[in-house]
This record gives sequence, structure tokens and C-alpha cells, in this order.
Amino acid sequence: MLLEALSPSQKPYMGVIVFVILPVFLILGLILIAFGMLRRSRRLRAGKDIVFKFPQIDFNDKKNRTAFSVFFVGTILLLFFSAFGSYKAYEYTDSDEFCGELCHKIMDPEFTAYQVSPHAKVDCVECHIGPGAGWFVRYKLSGAYQVYATLFNKYPRPIPTPISNLRPAKETCEQCHWPQFFYSRKEVNNTYYLSDETNSRFSLNMLLKIGGGSEETGITSGIHYWHMDIVNKITYIASDSSRQTIPWVRTESKDGNVTVYKSRNFHFKNDTVPNSFVRTMDCIDCHNRPTHIYHNPYDAVNKMMSIGNIDTALSNIKSVSVDALENSYTTKNAGLDSIKIIIKYYYKTKYPDIFAGNSKAIEKSISIIQNIYDKNYFPEMKVNWKGYPDNIGHMYFPGCFRCHDGNHYSTNGKVIRKDCNTCHLIISERDIKGKAESSLNGIQFEHPIDLGSPIDEVTCTDCHQE
Repeated sequence: MLLEALSPSQKPYMGVIVFVILPVFLILGLILIAFGMLRRSRRLRAGKDIVFKFPQIDFNDKKNRTAFSVFFVGTILLLFFSAFGSYKAYEYTDSDEFCGELCHKIMDPEFTAYQVSPHAKVDCVECHIGPGAGWFVRYKLSGAYQVYATLFNKYPRPIPTPISNLRPAKETCEQCHWPQFFYSRKEVNNTYYLSDETNSRFSLNMLLKIGGGSEETGITSGIHYWHMDIVNKITYIASDSSRQTIPWVRTESKDGNVTVYKSRNFHFKNDTVPNSFVRTMDCIDCHNRPTHIYHNPYDAVNKMMSIGNIDTALSNIKSVSVDALENSYTTKNAGLDSIKIIIKYYYKTKYPDIFAGNSKAIEKSISIIQNIYDKNYFPEMKVNWKGYPDNIGHMYFPGCFRCHDGNHYSTNGKVIRKDCNTCHLIISERDIKGKAESSLNGIQFEHPIDLGSPIDEVTCTDCHQE
């Protein structure tokens, strides 16, 4: 405890030494006492020691009084410090430093993403364990295997998701986020740049139909109203471990009406569905990356360009940035160094005038791109955005279209619709030529590039997933 108190800053390994390793020596000492008692007992039975039936304590003897006082006070202090130390050990193993920094190599991707996430001020255990002793014990037992996997290098690279034994969202997420009190709509503004020489810009503004409500607050509509057990209980079956393919969906309304939807693109052997494969939909089925977010390079570069951190006047900066980020590197340092070399070499050879005249803008852009790489790519753990699907939206992963694909039908002909206006309403769009269109009643989305097919006949992931 003195070591921790005198330490100038909090370090993860100091907590392990003070509250986990050093107490082991105390426990070994107590074990030695028991061993000594057993050894003494055997010596007595063998007649090697003099037998005293009771300890000879004489409080008239100053030495006896002193020994008794030391033993009594020492026992009280031992109990006090043991209780305090046990609490501190419990507290430390629940800390963000313990979760994220102790096993630095393994948890570096997750901890880095956590620190720049919307939940950076929320303790890890608030979501991963939550309140109550039952889940605390369950996760600590799970942690014991993780210690073994770390010590013997048995952990997977990358760490797979979703976590199969994650606590239900109603017991964690909904301690702060309450679907019945979500507001109706939220405006979202998106700015995009094409991967062409002029970094053509277009923008899109939409209203997300978040929804929510209850009988007490007023019935509304929207995403949460239909999906978060307010009017419907939704269960589903995923045919893959990452839950990206959902061929079977069941809805049950409050009045007991049940509708089962099956995908036309999936072959079912029979109509019997084992309960062990059925999952009840909750927050994590859509918000599956609420904290540990690995941003894809397209969105990350778009954002930096839109706020001026990457100079849009640099020809092909969007294309060369994404290409540099998406190259395969063996280590983090190799990636950071290579990004600088690739971008400088590109402008030096392709655009020598820009390289000579805009060197400061190129250097700043390189620094921003390196920062994107540093926070989202971890080659030692084989971690990047492609291995961690984000189910919010539908551009780079199936997301909403896992169910809303127009191919899930019920026996009575109902369909889970693939309709852009189901979840959001596009209210304005400015194309790459600067032409703007807007309407509070909603407009039809126009893709900036001619796809050769109607927009409702294609899926974003056909082009954007790779």
C-alpha cells in the first residue's frame, strides 16, 4: 500500500504487484503456520517434543503480557489490512487500467479504440459486467482462462466478436439508455469525397427515425419503437458466428400475434427451429460496436477532409490516403513509416509541382493519416475494421439489410421491406457538380456515380465492403 501511495502515477503493473502478487506471500506465510502445526503434531506423536496440554501464559510476567499484546494487536491489524487489501484488489481488477493496459499487446486495439469512443468516460466493467455479484463471479472465472491463454500464448488473433456470453443489454446499456424515452428524430449530416483527381465532394442530410415511446410518454414510431421490445418482441437466428446472415426472424406483438419471416435466399431443412439457436434482439444486435470502434478508412478520411485537417486541394488525396491505409504491414511502426514514404513518393513522382509548393499541406495530411492508422490498425493482433462488422447503417457491412433486404417473407405474404425511408428520411442532397435538392418531405437518393441499375436493385456492400 505504501508502494502505491508513493508512486507518482498510476501504473497497471504496480496494482498487480501490490494487490495480487505481494498478498500471495502473506497467504504462503499463513500456510506455513498450518504446516508448522502439522509438523509439531507429528513430532509430539513421535515423542520428540515435550508435551504441554495448554499454553503457559502468566500475565504477571512482563514478557507474556508483551507477547500477548503484540499478538492481539497484530491479529486485529492483519484482519483490517486483509479486508482493506481484498477490497482494493477487487477494486483494482475492476479498473480500466487492469482491463486495458495489463495485457498491453492483446488489449491494445480494444483499449485504444475505447479511449476515443463515445463511452470513454464509462468504466469497462459497467458494460462488460454490470451490477450484481453473479456476473462478477462469472466474468472473473472467465478471466482465469484468459490469464492462462495469455501466459501460454493461446489467445486468438484477432479476438473474435461478438462475445457469446455478453450480459443482456437490458441489464447494462439500458441502465443509462432507455428506449421508451428516446426522441423521435435526429438530423445527420454526411460529407463524402470521391476517389478521383479533384476529390469530388457531395453531401447528404437526413433525419434518422430513432423513435421510442410508451403508453405513459406517448406512443411514437421509429427504429427503437419497432425493434426494442416496446410493441414487438423480436427473435432471430443467425447462420454465422458474426451474426451477419439472418435467415429467420420472428416477431411477437403485445397482443400475442406471431409472424415468422424466412429468407428466400436460404434453404431450410425443416420448419422446426431449435431454441438454442434463437436469440432475442437487443441493443447490441445493431449497436454492436458502441465503444470499440475501428473506423474504416473511407469514412475516417472523409471526416478529416470535411473539417480541413486533410487539404482537399491535394490532387487524389482521398485515393492515395485510403490506399496507404489499406496496405498490409507487418507492424504498427512499419505501417506508420510506410504511409509517410508512400504519400511523399506519390506526390514527388506524380505531382512534383504540388510536392514542391504544398509541402506543409502534404506533411499535415500525412500526420493525420498516420493518426488514423495508429488508432484503427493493429497488425500484430491482425485487427482492422474489416474484421469487426459495424451493424449501424448498411454501407460497408450488411447492417440493416441483414433483415430489411426485401427477401424475408412470412407464410401469409408479409415482407420485411427494403425501403430507404423506413429508418431515415433524406431531406437534402448536393451532388458532385454542386446541384442541390431538398425537401422536408424527403427526396429520392441519387448516387453520385451512375450504377447502371436502379438504386433499389443493388446493395451498398456490393461495392463498398472491400
